[in-house]
Amino acid sequence: MERTNAVTLRGNPFTLVGPQLKPGDKLPEFSLLSNELKPVKSSETKGVRVFAAVPSLDTPVCDTETRRFNQEAGNLGGVSIYVVSMDLPFAQKRWCGAAGASHVQTLSDHRDASFGQAMGTLIKELRLESRAVFVVDGQGIIRYAEYVPEVAEQPNFEAVLKAIQSLR
Repeated sequence: MERTNAVTLRGNPFTLVGPQLKPGDKLPEFSLLSNELKPVKSSETKGVRVFAAVPSLDTPVCDTETRRFNQEAGNLGGVSIYVVSMDLPFAQKRWCGAAGASHVQTLSDHRDASFGQAMGTLIKELRLESRAVFVVDGQGIIRYAEYVPEVAEQPNFEAVLKAIQSLR
C-alpha cells in the first residue's frame, strides 16, 4: 500500500509505504535492531511506550526532537520511548553518547524497513523514515498517532505528552 504525496520535505512531495495507522489500531509486528545489534520485536516491548520515527539523528530537526523526548522521558517514569531511524546502530550509539541521551532507546530499521512498512512511515523515494509519533498503551493499542505532514517540522509535543499522561 502506498500513499502518494503523503508527506513533504521542504515542500517536495513524497510517497509513504504502508498503512496510515490511527488510534484504536493494534500495534503491528515489526523488528528493529538495538545499538548492540540485537533484534527488538514490537511484541517484546511492554507497557506504555512511544515510538518516534525520525529520518536521521544526524540532522538538526531530528537531533532536537530526540533530545526533547530524552528530556521528557526523565519525567515519565514507566514509559518507554523508542526513537526509530534508518541510521546504522553504530551511528545511533555514537549519537546517544555525544548527546548524553540515556532516557530514550534508539532502534534501527535499516535492515529490512519492517517498522516503516508496518507503521506507514517509510518514504519510498528516500528509504528513510518520515517523522511520526505513536503512543501505545499496555495492551498494544495505539492511542495517539501523528504523521507530521512536513518532515522538516517537529511533532506536536504537547499532544504527545497529553496522550502519555492519559495512560499513566
